[in-house]
Amino acid sequence: MSGSPYASALGRLKPEFPAFLARGMFQTLLAAKDVNDLAKLLETTPYAPAVTRTRATHSGASLVELSLNRTLVQRNRHAYEATPFAGRTVVTAYLARWDLQNIELILSSKVQGRSVTETEDHLVSAREIPAGFFSGVMGLDDFRLILGQPTLETTVTALVRYGYGATVLPFLEEFQRTRNIFPILRALDKEYYRSALAAARFFQGDEWVVRGLLQSEIDMRNALLLLKGKAVDVPMDEVLARWLDGGTLPSSQAPDLYAARGVRELAERLAPRWPSIGEGAPGDDRVDSLTGYEAALQRDRATVELKRLATYPLSLGVIFTYLLRAELEWSDLRRIVFGRVYDLPAAEIEPLLVSYRIGAGAA
Repeated sequence: MSGSPYASALGRLKPEFPAFLARGMFQTLLAAKDVNDLAKLLETTPYAPAVTRTRATHSGASLVELSLNRTLVQRNRHAYEATPFAGRTVVTAYLARWDLQNIELILSSKVQGRSVTETEDHLVSAREIPAGFFSGVMGLDDFRLILGQPTLETTVTALVRYGYGATVLPFLEEFQRTRNIFPILRALDKEYYRSALAAARFFQGDEWVVRGLLQSEIDMRNALLLLKGKAVDVPMDEVLARWLDGGTLPSSQAPDLYAARGVRELAERLAPRWPSIGEGAPGDDRVDSLTGYEAALQRDRATVELKRLATYPLSLGVIFTYLLRAELEWSDLRRIVFGRVYDLPAAEIEPLLVSYRIGAGAA
């Protein structure tokens, strides 16, 4: 055991887990009067360095969001640097999710006509370091280059040089005809999971924990796809066309699940896999909001995955425990930010949090 290449990773990352926010701090942040108050409170946490640096150029919600993004990137970098050489291919493939998120944000912004400055502020990056910095494909200057393209068509063409051509170009003609960007975004998502799962093939012997982590995420996204489709009465064939392959929930089960008479009944049919999903139901008979269901799915997934990853500390499990904790906290804090922006009561935000409710700050 002492000869494991992950003994050093465990030694480097174990002291970092207490830096994740404790439940009491989440309660304090939930009670913030507004976004500015939230920023001040974050200056008493490990987010303080990012808030201090960002305050020189931003304020309000942008200040907080950029600070959260920068801290996430630094944590990702720390996890990568703690990873032994044998595990870096898998970690690199996983971290490419943030480059993908940035690309999808840029493409969506082009369709919506948002400005370069507005879009760049929302990129998941830390100064000159993009979130997927170790994928070796795109740097912040590259993102600025594609941001500066005048149209979505020229943006898609610019992505060819970064290896995304085969993924997005086949859908460009369809976009020009329909102005529907979702087939492009869906193709990027599918390629990400295909590539990440391929990188997590059994080689060193511990990659299976990462495959399980990715598969549970795919299953969760497919469950949300079913719920969203049922909420707006999308035909079954359209749902299947958007299905993500690679999970443990086969598409062959989708028609039976989708035969439910409504969103609530569909959630009940999904409960054997996600026992807490019922907690996400709206407080009345409305089904126009699926946010509660999404949070419940995320909590169930996180609970299972964190327990499983912790069972194998001298493996890739310690790296991905840290990465998952960082991502869950980032997501929770963003929910609190948006809650403050829209002046939502803390009682409405708290049920949507994940790391806060499963034991924040624990390793």
